[in-house]
Amino acid sequence: MTYMKTMTSRERVQRCLCFDHPDRPPRDLWLLPSTALHHGQETVEAFRQRWPADICQVPGCRPAPRKTAGDPYAVGTATDEWGCVFENVLPGVHGEVKHPLLEDWVRLEDLAPPEELLAVDTAAVNAFCRDQERYVFASGWARPFERMQFLRGTENLFYDFAEEGPELQALIDLVHDFYRRQYEIWATTEVDALVMMDDWGSQISLLISPDQWRRLFKPLYAEYATIAHDHGKAFFMHSDGCIQDIYPDLVEIGIDAVNSQLFCMDFDRLAATAKDHLTFWGEIDRQHILPHGSPQEVRQAVEKVYDTLHDPAGGVIAQFSWEGATPLANAEAVYEAWEALTTHTTPS
Repeated sequence: MTYMKTMTSRERVQRCLCFDHPDRPPRDLWLLPSTALHHGQETVEAFRQRWPADICQVPGCRPAPRKTAGDPYAVGTATDEWGCVFENVLPGVHGEVKHPLLEDWVRLEDLAPPEELLAVDTAAVNAFCRDQERYVFASGWARPFERMQFLRGTENLFYDFAEEGPELQALIDLVHDFYRRQYEIWATTEVDALVMMDDWGSQISLLISPDQWRRLFKPLYAEYATIAHDHGKAFFMHSDGCIQDIYPDLVEIGIDAVNSQLFCMDFDRLAATAKDHLTFWGEIDRQHILPHGSPQEVRQAVEKVYDTLHDPAGGVIAQFSWEGATPLANAEAVYEAWEALTTHTTPS
C-alpha cells in the first residue's frame, strides 16, 4: 500500500509537532558510513529512494574554511575544529579522544572556540531552504556535555562533577557561550529548526544526578530553546541512554522533539510524562532488535512505539538509525510497519 501525497514534507513535520493531523508520521533516517561499507552505497541509496525522508539538514554553508584534519570515520587520527584529536580503529564509526586538550586546567585560559564556525552564509542557507519541500535543520548542533568530555577527557570530567570547582563552571560558560552565539546566528536564517545533541544516559540511568543536571545544564538547554522559539523555530534534542528522569524537565523548558533510546526506558512512564507535550523523534532499538532481531520483532517494536506514544493527531516521527550490519530486511520492516499502522485519509 502506498500513500497519496497530500502535503509537503515540511508541512507534515510541522503538523506532527503541533498535533495537527499529518497525513502520516514524518520519516527520518540516520545513517553511519558503516552502513554503506557493509551493504554498498547502491543498496543504501535505493532504500532512501523507496522511503524518502521528510527531514534534511543544511549542507554547511560556511564561507570560512574549517580547521580540521583527517576523517573521523576512517581508521587513524582526525582533528576537529576545536583541536581535539580522535583516534579510530574501526572504519565507518567515530573515534574517541585519548589525549584531551585540557588534561591540565592550566591550559583552559588558552582555549579558543572555533570562531570560523560562526561565519554562516545566510543567503546560501536561505536559498537552500526555499528550494526544499523537506523540513530543514540548521547544521550547527550544540553538544556542551560531549564537547566538555572531548576537551577535558571523560574520566577527568566526572571527577570535576564530583568536585564542582570554579574551573568546571568556567568551562561550561565558555562552551555554552560559543553554542549560544552559534544558535543566535542560525536562528536568523530560514531553517525550520535548531538541533542539539548530548548523550546523557547510561543503560539504566542518567550519568550524573538529575539534580546536578538541573543545576548545571538545564538552564543552558532552556536558553537554546528560547532562542529557537523567539525566532519562530522548533527545537530538537538527541540523547542516548536512559534519560527518563529528565523528560519532565525537557517538557518544561519547551523542547519540541526528543530523540532518545526509548527501549532503554519505561514506555508507560514516558507516555505519562511527555505524550501530547512533545514529539517523540523515534527511535527503534538499535542495540538489540534492529541488528539482531527478526523483521517480525522489528514490526512489534514499531507497534509498541505506536500503541504507547503515538497520538492520532501526531507526536511521533518515524525515525531510526540504520547502522553497520543491521539487515536490510529489518530496515525495510521499520517503515513497512509504520505505513501499515498509520495509512489514513487526513483532513485538510
